[in-house]
Amino acid sequence: MRLILAPMEGVLDHLMRDLLTRINPFDLCVTEFIRVVDMRLPPRVFHRLCPELHQGCTTPVGTPVRIQLLGQDENWLAENADQACLLGAQGIDLNFGCPAKTVNKSRGGASLLADSEQLYRIAKAVRAAVPAHLPVSAKIRLGLEDRDSYLENSQALAAGGITELTVHARSKKDGYRPPAYWPLVANIRAALTIPVIINGEIWNAEQSKLAQAQSECSDVMLGRGALALPNLAATIKQGTAPMSWPEVVALLLAYSAQEIAGDKGEYYPNRIKQWLSYLKLQYEPAHALFGEIRTLKHTDDIRRLLASL
Repeated sequence: MRLILAPMEGVLDHLMRDLLTRINPFDLCVTEFIRVVDMRLPPRVFHRLCPELHQGCTTPVGTPVRIQLLGQDENWLAENADQACLLGAQGIDLNFGCPAKTVNKSRGGASLLADSEQLYRIAKAVRAAVPAHLPVSAKIRLGLEDRDSYLENSQALAAGGITELTVHARSKKDGYRPPAYWPLVANIRAALTIPVIINGEIWNAEQSKLAQAQSECSDVMLGRGALALPNLAATIKQGTAPMSWPEVVALLLAYSAQEIAGDKGEYYPNRIKQWLSYLKLQYEPAHALFGEIRTLKHTDDIRRLLASL
């Protein structure tokens, strides 16, 4: 079993990847998406979203990081995949799963699930641009309005040459509402010869086992669940007990120190509030803490509050 830390825009930056890979046996991380439109992006864009490029494209503890690209034009995606690899990327991931309106209205992310031929063209072009020894993966949902296009899209991407496929087991219309339709992913698993990774609605070790059983996938990608229960991957793979609330508070303080050291103080208040919104799903004390932090706007004020707990 491989456990993969999902890309989550605005949350799972390099600081969070560092923090979570220190306490979990993740086998791979995927970056927030780099949006590709109509140009070959300069190196600074890749370094901003993936500072790990400066250290062999791994987190400080050695967990590999794969760069994710989002766009609709196969030629520019191939150009930027080439750029990423020249900068040291150890693989490319293609985003066909993002349900955000701002992304979909420009024909990116999940909107491309309506065009399996374009999925094939993108996969083929990017595969040709990436050195043969490096992986090219993709992430999809089960469809747009309905859960009906997943086999056609999966087969198109596989025919284009991707090396593995992650499936968020819901349609774009489903958003993040439960349930996730894990059994449908078993149909993809049966149709493809490449590895298929299950994703969606996995909040604890029991759900991970059920998702694996119903999807017939051995590999699991964790997203929101990894933020709600910070050592979720360890509970799944090593049988570790879920973190206690005092341990989570210590982790919040460690993250605060990272943010300040990383000169991201202006982003920190929003990031910590967003993380707490996920922690509320697993920890009752997080509700009261979120209420206290919600109105604070300055990093120092939030850190003082955390230190007083």
